[in-house]
Amino acid sequence: MKIYIDGKHYEKEEARISVFDHGLLYGDGVFEGIRAYNGRVFRLAEHVERLYASAKGILLDCPLTPKEMEEAILETLRLNRLRDAYIRVVLTRGMGDLGLDMRKCKKATLVIIADTIELYPPSFYEKGLELITAHIRRTPHECLSPNIKSLNYLNNILAKNTAVRAGAQEAILLNLAGYVAECAGDNIFFLKDRRVWTPPVWAGILEGITRRTAIDLVREKLKLPVQEDPFTLFQLYGAEEVFVTGTGAEILGAVKIDGRIIGNGKPGPFTQRLTALYRELTRATGTPIYDEKPVASNR
Repeated sequence: MKIYIDGKHYEKEEARISVFDHGLLYGDGVFEGIRAYNGRVFRLAEHVERLYASAKGILLDCPLTPKEMEEAILETLRLNRLRDAYIRVVLTRGMGDLGLDMRKCKKATLVIIADTIELYPPSFYEKGLELITAHIRRTPHECLSPNIKSLNYLNNILAKNTAVRAGAQEAILLNLAGYVAECAGDNIFFLKDRRVWTPPVWAGILEGITRRTAIDLVREKLKLPVQEDPFTLFQLYGAEEVFVTGTGAEILGAVKIDGRIIGNGKPGPFTQRLTALYRELTRATGTPIYDEKPVASNR
């Protein structure tokens, strides 16, 4: 496996950063998760744009332009001969000292890893997820904007561990007002009376690329309205269908929340149709990794 670090590619065993890197010492950095399907990177420009927005939010300058970043990602995929992959881009403040002063970090560190991922086994796409509500709340905008995809992911990790310890697959985070924000690693939606609901960005969520794609598919392909408004756990409990979205998870149904069965206890037909549409889109669109030329006909 070839890993990109600051303009060079290293074997996995040789890929290293300094122990004085502020990304390690303080979680001072941002990251992005991206997927490639069938030789194409899905929503590459949108992911890079979100990475740069996160970096700007913490006053972190990237050593590459967005176009150079896209090419670095594609080159890393090519070197690893990947057509279907998960790409992790990590941008840190860089090497400094043991203090907090970011001025001591003279140059950002950029890491690009291209590998495979399976957040959930295929069986969960058939039987659905069990969710619980985490006891901790989503970090509010007043403390750190959830739209900054920060390397300090403890809020999400602690919520996820709450679910794992309870035997569930995902945890729902509420905001400080008690409304549903998002899951530990995914955005959340529900269907009720031919209308789809999802929390608005200002309610304390990361504005997911898969979330936006799902909204577009629901409106354009399935012809249902999407309501981006706050809602409560009580509304989730009474939903006809619930599903989560994320780059790693894609789209999959949630069939039990806090011990309450959703719908008939299986991923519903709407979720299944949306999942199929999403998979069709990811496998047919995106930025090509390889310059593949058509094979000439023998006839």
